[in-house]
Amino acid sequence: METRMVPDPSPERRREVLRQASVALQGRVVTLWEVSSRAEVIPVLTSAPTPQYRDTRLDLDSTLHRWSAPIIQGSRWVGCRLDEGGPWCVAPVRKQPSAPPPDSVERRSRERIILELAGLCLGLVDQPLTTSRPRSPEPDALAELVRQPSVIAHEVANPLTAALASLDLSLDLVRTAESLDPAFRAELLEELAGVGEGMEQAIQFLRSMQDRARGGLARSERFDAGQVVRSCVALERPLARKRGIALHGVIAVSGVFLHGDPNALYQVLTNLIRNAVAASRERNTPVLVTLKKVGETLRLAVQDEGVGIAAEHLERIFEPGFTTQEFGSGSGTGLTVVRQITQEMFGGAVRVDSALRRGATFELTLPIPAQRTVRERR
Repeated sequence: METRMVPDPSPERRREVLRQASVALQGRVVTLWEVSSRAEVIPVLTSAPTPQYRDTRLDLDSTLHRWSAPIIQGSRWVGCRLDEGGPWCVAPVRKQPSAPPPDSVERRSRERIILELAGLCLGLVDQPLTTSRPRSPEPDALAELVRQPSVIAHEVANPLTAALASLDLSLDLVRTAESLDPAFRAELLEELAGVGEGMEQAIQFLRSMQDRARGGLARSERFDAGQVVRSCVALERPLARKRGIALHGVIAVSGVFLHGDPNALYQVLTNLIRNAVAASRERNTPVLVTLKKVGETLRLAVQDEGVGIAAEHLERIFEPGFTTQEFGSGSGTGLTVVRQITQEMFGGAVRVDSALRRGATFELTLPIPAQRTVRERR
């Protein structure tokens, strides 16, 4: 089959990525530049409809030259000013995530992390499409971000959540240290809190991109179930911790592929986790996500020790519009979607075990389709 190149995505799709990055960066103007044949950095697009000159003129001496970054014709960079008239923070546009930080210790600033995400988004959005691989229309620019949630979440959210855990420990140590000067302790706590807030903003940015991707895609493909579950837990953990709930994941499966939309499985698990977190807040008990292989099926379970579900409600919880939450707290559609996707897309089943004051366990049984052999994967 002859392959014809499809025209590049419109500038509006790139602008949407820049606009989302600007929101995550608290309204800073975010600009996309390209290096010309004369080694000049030319502004291509910005997040602002009418940007100021100072928001688009990148100072090479204080950025790329200072970092000894290669000035390559055609390369693209995305960045913003950190302060009014202050230094620039930039990141390259690329199609693959950057390598993990040395010793798994995250040293990048929150602004750099957000800009690297934006650069990755732009690199993926601008990948040329071909007619040999039909794709359904995608109205949102960020729908191109991922083929499955693990692409970004595994590479970026996991180190961020680990760094947040270390930061929480550091905050506790600083609060209880008796040898620190009170004024210095207060200043240090304020600085550390700002770092934690920036990390949470970056994770929230990731989560918003995943939500947009889920809403814009309707895929049918092979995907690694374990990677999707790990990614979902990684992104939901900071949100659960913010509500005072510990979220744990025990993934005992690797390299087992399902067929369908990975974003749909991500949506199912997100609904179950958030329901479990909400049910656990009264008793402040942890939530556990497990994935294991049982015979020719995968068993995905979300278990909590929260308020539980009354026996008379167990038969109705999957009905559209039915909810046990207070008025305005839930739409009653989440569990309906969980069962519909599980049954119709993956040919599986959902089981719930719960009683009042005993918590609840939702378990999905997902048939494992025929797996490719080593010979077939060559």
